[in-house]
Amino acid sequence: MNSLFTPTDREALSLRLATLEPGTPRRWGTMEPAQMLLHCSIGLEVGTGDRPMRQVFLGKLLTPFLRGRVFGEQPFMRKVPTDPSYVVRGARDFEAERTRLATLIDRFVQRGPERAAQFTHPFFGQLQGHEWGILMYKHLDHHLRQFGV
Repeated sequence: MNSLFTPTDREALSLRLATLEPGTPRRWGTMEPAQMLLHCSIGLEVGTGDRPMRQVFLGKLLTPFLRGRVFGEQPFMRKVPTDPSYVVRGARDFEAERTRLATLIDRFVQRGPERAAQFTHPFFGQLQGHEWGILMYKHLDHHLRQFGV
């Protein structure tokens, strides 16, 4: 299972991130590349504890049914609704957002799975540390695939 806590998986994502350009066309969705970078940073801020969240009621109801799919081998599906707190609008500075995301990836990894397990995901609630690593990897992979990188 791929994880942001696995050095080879993280390096592969970093190489893909480096190939993303400000004008890279999206394959689906509405975000531009810089907006996507900020969107992914917001997710990592939850996993580092920089953006504390509470689990939404719908997440409490649905997580038991979705857990196997989310933390399984399959990549995330397209067109899954986004929590409003993760929605990014307006123009963003591409290089600033790429740097911010890379810094957050490093901070998330340095803090490790034990620290990540202390934080609540807004939909899935309390996660084990290794689940945070899988979730953050799959989220980044999903959005890099969105832009064909």
